[in-house]
Amino acid sequence: MRPMISVAITGGEVVEDEQEFETNIESSDSHILLDDNGFPSFQLDPEHHVDQNDNASSSITNQQESESDSFASDFYRSGTDWSCLLLQHHDDDDDDGDVDTITVDSNRINGHNGTTQSERKMKQANLFQMWGLKKPHLSQPPLKKMKIGSEGTHFTKKTNVSANPNSRPRLCPFYKKIPGTPFTVDAFRYGHIEGCSAYFLTHFHYDHYGGLSKGWSHGPIYCTPITARLLAMCLSVNPLFICPLELNTEHVIKGVRVVLLEANHCPGAALIDFRLPNGQCYLHTGDFRACKLMQTCPLLLNERVNVLFLDTTYCNPKYKFPSKEDVLSYVVRTTQNCLKRQPKTLVVVGAYSIGKESVYLAISKALGVKIYANASRRRVLHSFGWPELSGVLCSHGKDTLLHVLPISSLRFETLRDYLKTYKDQYAAVLAFRPTGWTYSETIGNQLDLIKPSTKGNVTIFGVPYSEHSSFTELREFVQLLRPDKIIPTVNVGNATNRDKMHSYFREWLKG
Repeated sequence: MRPMISVAITGGEVVEDEQEFETNIESSDSHILLDDNGFPSFQLDPEHHVDQNDNASSSITNQQESESDSFASDFYRSGTDWSCLLLQHHDDDDDDGDVDTITVDSNRINGHNGTTQSERKMKQANLFQMWGLKKPHLSQPPLKKMKIGSEGTHFTKKTNVSANPNSRPRLCPFYKKIPGTPFTVDAFRYGHIEGCSAYFLTHFHYDHYGGLSKGWSHGPIYCTPITARLLAMCLSVNPLFICPLELNTEHVIKGVRVVLLEANHCPGAALIDFRLPNGQCYLHTGDFRACKLMQTCPLLLNERVNVLFLDTTYCNPKYKFPSKEDVLSYVVRTTQNCLKRQPKTLVVVGAYSIGKESVYLAISKALGVKIYANASRRRVLHSFGWPELSGVLCSHGKDTLLHVLPISSLRFETLRDYLKTYKDQYAAVLAFRPTGWTYSETIGNQLDLIKPSTKGNVTIFGVPYSEHSSFTELREFVQLLRPDKIIPTVNVGNATNRDKMHSYFREWLKG
């Protein structure tokens, strides 16, 4: 029997390079109150009423619970179509000028098989429209830069908490909570979360740890040892709240078996496997790149996953990345060829605060040269505890031809100015921008067809080295697990994307 799947509506996410920055629809507007699941808390008018009990549990452990469960609980229990939780709704007076039609076949909801998919029409809308509410007009706060160390500029929303002393804090949406547990995942921007006694962090990228600081005191933070060291070193989080968990080891937390698995993303990134006493399993991928090694993991092979929280950054058929190994070979080959033509070439690799280490490490090994990075990046790299990396780092740029710079620095003017610092040693710059966003369908796996951008003595190659799963890798991963329900975590801010991903998931799990 084919598993039933659902798509969660998890707000919009804007992607910069390969790090996702969520823009959720939770409102701080005093006229719109949200419940502890991130949904409107007040009663809708009779035409649009949806039963919701504030005291209901979001657990899915008992499939025979009463009809008064919360929406979150109903959502997790629902099958293929989460839309069956809504009554028929026609809104011809939307502020945005859109007409939303949600028609639900009661036979389909009741489990009858006589209804075909074509007999049911639905246009997905945003959360407020679905619950019969007028979309609030929210002013977006300006962005301010926040720097960590001397590299890796990130952006965060500027808020004025003192402007309205009666304003409610942002509430954690249900899809960041693990049902039937007091756990949340990557939900630090919401401060103290009612009912949460354990906060999990998948990896050390700002869009996931945002909200953490030296003032954090809301509860224990569970993460990998590498991430734990970065929290203390970069954010000055109180070590009393940091609880490192070793990979591939079963930990029992609040009666739940928890196992962290290598995510093949950035150093310290982990998939988190939660197994409840009743046998229910929730797998949260955080950010990850699915690989063949995961297909041999006994935990994933032998135990069923009920709900999969899936990184869908590249859930689009046009993204069919070459393997990491193939891209690294291409980068090394290109570097060697360039140095043959111009031995006085400075080689630069763009990278995030963490991530892309394999690219410059591959060049270092092939050429037998050291790697230069500034003091703040070296401090981070040493914290990984990788001898093969720590042993080749150097503190003076003139000691090696291989340099690591922030990926945002890979601009012609910036690199030209950077080269001037070493004008006595080098006559040209060869730079690599390793990110999945440089992937081209036309080139595909034929990496030798990549054409660099060149201005004067500066050459920049965009190479499709991704630390997120491609479409084909996502499909193989889902078909390996065959989960009951899939909740995408990226690029779900509009109905078109949700519909497309929903159709992909159904296709993958046919048969």
